[in-house]
Amino acid sequence: MYKKLIIFFTIFQFNILLADNSALFYVESALKNNPKLNAERENLKAIKENENISISEFLPSLTISGSQTSKETSNIIDQSGSQSGNTKRNTETKKISVDQKIFQGFQGYNNLKKSRLEFEKAQNEYKIVEQDTILNSISAYYDLILKSKSKDFNLANVDLFERQVESDRSRLQKGEISLTDLAQSESSLAGAQANFIKADTEYTSALAEFERINGIKAPQNLNDNFDISFLLPQSLKSALELSNLNNPNLAIARINLAISEKELRVEKARLSPSATLNYSKTENKDLSATVDEDEQETLKATVTWPIIQGGKNFSSIKKFKHKKDQNALLLVDKENEIKTQTSTSWSYYQSAESVLISTEAQLKAAEIANEGITLEYDSGNTRTTLDVIQSRSLLLEARISNAEAKKDFIVSKLRLLSQIGGLELKAFKTP
Repeated sequence: MYKKLIIFFTIFQFNILLADNSALFYVESALKNNPKLNAERENLKAIKENENISISEFLPSLTISGSQTSKETSNIIDQSGSQSGNTKRNTETKKISVDQKIFQGFQGYNNLKKSRLEFEKAQNEYKIVEQDTILNSISAYYDLILKSKSKDFNLANVDLFERQVESDRSRLQKGEISLTDLAQSESSLAGAQANFIKADTEYTSALAEFERINGIKAPQNLNDNFDISFLLPQSLKSALELSNLNNPNLAIARINLAISEKELRVEKARLSPSATLNYSKTENKDLSATVDEDEQETLKATVTWPIIQGGKNFSSIKKFKHKKDQNALLLVDKENEIKTQTSTSWSYYQSAESVLISTEAQLKAAEIANEGITLEYDSGNTRTTLDVIQSRSLLLEARISNAEAKKDFIVSKLRLLSQIGGLELKAFKTP
């Protein structure tokens, strides 16, 4: 299936060719089961609520209170010696109060902007984890394919050497080869068996890593008939432009600077006068034998202006100014870092493509050479046992190198796409 996705103002496109049970299934599983990514989702929800909290500062607050009091006074003897009886009084109070902030030196406005910036920052943090999860998922899949092929190649090599040893024993009896030739074959068989054990161990490790990352068991039969082919930026300049626009780490550095600017404005606003409007209504009832009732309504406007607070506010302003300056410097550093990382990713991508072409040529040549040397050896020509051993070793190395190059080439594409902020789940979706 093919997918054409326009990314970042149609600057570039990429297409993905996937087999039915390959990357999409495992990527979705990884995104669903990754605990770090799930934690980021919850964090995103929590930070989103900060916006609602900031908005609430602009709205009136309503308070309702009530109380009921029972008071009993014991007998009292006055100066004349007369005694009065007990006095009991029950009262009830109800109060409703509404407060509305009128002006706070734009504290509320800047806090709202800050909360929205924090949510945008959390979105980019989520994007980073999501991209890492996708990259790790596909890398683990290709690594499993690589280790599986390496295991199969080494097993086939063991089988070939076992047959050669049997053949060389027969030829030794006929006097066609020397004992040294047989010893070379047996030594090569032992080496091939050791290499197979190593390859099998590496496959087992890759299998465990695949299941850890994707949260699902690997398929019985690995599907290696798929390729992920992207039409990535055609130049380093284009890649740098895209990373400058869309790299989430760079976006976070810019947002941190913007947040520190809002924090500085909030702190400066604390030195400004603030105004609050309050309306309250109080109802008092005497629930004794004779009910007595009174109501009070109050409308109050309050203006406060902090003048001297021991220099605390001014020191706080200086603190946030230093923080802003720090984030400005960190942004410059991050911009340089992203440029370097993007250039490196581009170089790896170009290099991986060249290596893949070379290994394909190497593999083709090794296959032709091995076939020819094996035929010459079997026909009793001048080829020696050592020639066959070397030929098969070179073929095995060529096969493994080519498989590694395929994996490295695909991963280099994904890393470059991640660097420019385009590695997302929607890239793997069909229309």
